[in-house]
Amino acid sequence: MYRIVNPLLKHIMHRSYLDPTSKKQCLQYLKTLRTLQFSGYNNTIFLGETDILESLITGEKVPQEGNLNWPLWTIVHAGSSQGWVPWKYRVFLRDHLSLGQQEDVFQEFCDSLSVTYGKCVIVVREKRPPRMQNEASSQDEEISEPQPASSLYLSSIKCCPEIAKASGHELLSVPFPYNYLHPMDAAWSSLKWFVISNRKEYSLKSIERTYSYQCILFSDLIGKGIEKMSLSKWKVAISKVRRWENYYLDKFS
Repeated sequence: MYRIVNPLLKHIMHRSYLDPTSKKQCLQYLKTLRTLQFSGYNNTIFLGETDILESLITGEKVPQEGNLNWPLWTIVHAGSSQGWVPWKYRVFLRDHLSLGQQEDVFQEFCDSLSVTYGKCVIVVREKRPPRMQNEASSQDEEISEPQPASSLYLSSIKCCPEIAKASGHELLSVPFPYNYLHPMDAAWSSLKWFVISNRKEYSLKSIERTYSYQCILFSDLIGKGIEKMSLSKWKVAISKVRRWENYYLDKFS
């Protein structure tokens, strides 16, 4: 059971993360987000990715360490309070990724947002923990405006602030200790639970005299799983995030 649940519950809040530096970064992010939302950026789009092992698709039971040898698929998609973004999500086989392809995908994503929504705030999750500074010095520093962001790398695509700005958007990153301010985990959990519960219905098996093989309707399985994250589920996930945002704005200000 541990092997199945672990991918769905990856992010745990640790008290040690909530030091003054992390709190300041969270407050900077939230103030910047609110300022943009009140300045004409009416749509906040959460862009994220998740990894799916081939063993999760096939249902093969392998030891936890054995998963390292299985092919790894990465799904990239985005959503908001209006549901999934009407953009063709991407599915990458991790070994086949290239940097040029990553940049093209983000450019296409930004262009799609411009056509559908106009000006947007694009929010991604920070992949690495922020550098922890001395607590005493961080308390003496006043909260200032965040510095211009450099390119943000997900596992599969490169998110460039200049590309976002050129399309009329702003790119923000949720500080690492506060990843639960990004609602994509709820969407990915819904998808993976659908895969686990319905993969047999999307599998064709043939048993011959000397061998057997299994055909997985992978695209149909993933597409239907994404559809199961309905608009009502998105609204619930976004509502939880906003409650956390309001709580931290009040607590850290």
